[in-house]
Amino acid sequence: MPATVEQLRQLAPLAGLSSERLAELAGIAHIERGARGSDPLAGRPATQSIFLLTGEMLLSFVGGGTLVVVGGTEETRHALNRQKTKVARARAISEVDLLALDDELLDIVATWDQVAAGAEAGAGVAAAFSLGSLRNGAFSQMPPAHIDALLKRLERVGVARGDIVIREGDEGDYYYLIESGRFQVERLVGGAKVVLAELRGGDAFGEEALVSEAKRNASVSALSDGQLLRLGRSHFNELLREPLLRRLPFEQAAEKVRRGALWLDVRYPSEYQYDKLPGAINVPLSEVRNMFAVLDRSREYIAYCQSGRRSAAAAFLFASRGFQVWLLEGGLKAAEKSL
Repeated sequence: MPATVEQLRQLAPLAGLSSERLAELAGIAHIERGARGSDPLAGRPATQSIFLLTGEMLLSFVGGGTLVVVGGTEETRHALNRQKTKVARARAISEVDLLALDDELLDIVATWDQVAAGAEAGAGVAAAFSLGSLRNGAFSQMPPAHIDALLKRLERVGVARGDIVIREGDEGDYYYLIESGRFQVERLVGGAKVVLAELRGGDAFGEEALVSEAKRNASVSALSDGQLLRLGRSHFNELLREPLLRRLPFEQAAEKVRRGALWLDVRYPSEYQYDKLPGAINVPLSEVRNMFAVLDRSREYIAYCQSGRRSAAAAFLFASRGFQVWLLEGGLKAAEKSL
């Protein structure tokens, strides 16, 4: 059974969150039913906070003492397993409804919403960052100290249907986050326009040219009126690019590969066939997004190209989707000196 915004708003750790964030949480939070006489807290991972929404439970504490708690009261606005005294066991006096929330997720949303509340940009900007991007995207690995700086430096830009936001071949100047609206990514192939993707609220674009310090490799146009948040190149590099790019010299990268990591060659297939590293798999930079659902997220990867430019873009894209990717510092040019 899905949770409601009103149920979430009654819980102490969530009371200060914006309505937009609560609505997002309600979309992924589910209520569990516990049978009378059961111990609904048994076997729970230590990384979850458990809330009692309805029914009655008896809590027995480590060192002695018991407490009967009732769903919907002041006591149950706080997590059952986060009492001042540790709970040894619990018993459902009646049938109960429980809500389990991941502690890391609670901390992430609280951090972003509280920092945003005190920033000039306001909570409205923070709402543009989806839960998915905050948990697994580029922003999930941003140092907390950078959040306030990011929100202060984002610019809101209105666009009309048909506007071209970035044009293929231009220099990279901004990173964009879609607050509202629909956008189309297209590229010229043999003189004809080929549609690559359609983007919506919460999606981001424009990072490849900034990370690889190359020209735009595609155009993005507005399919509807909308709002964008944009971040200039220097601020993108400082706040997003550098925290996400984990560089390794060849010796350390090779040691990781000996321990099970995989080489990711992000060059063109013709380059890959010519001088690939042993065991490398070929994922051209243009195909990185298509590999998000293919590559094993439990593996570690070392991205490389000839100089490090293309592999920096690929490493950023993979890392921003939660993959464990390192960047071979200096690319194959540096590796050749060590071989």
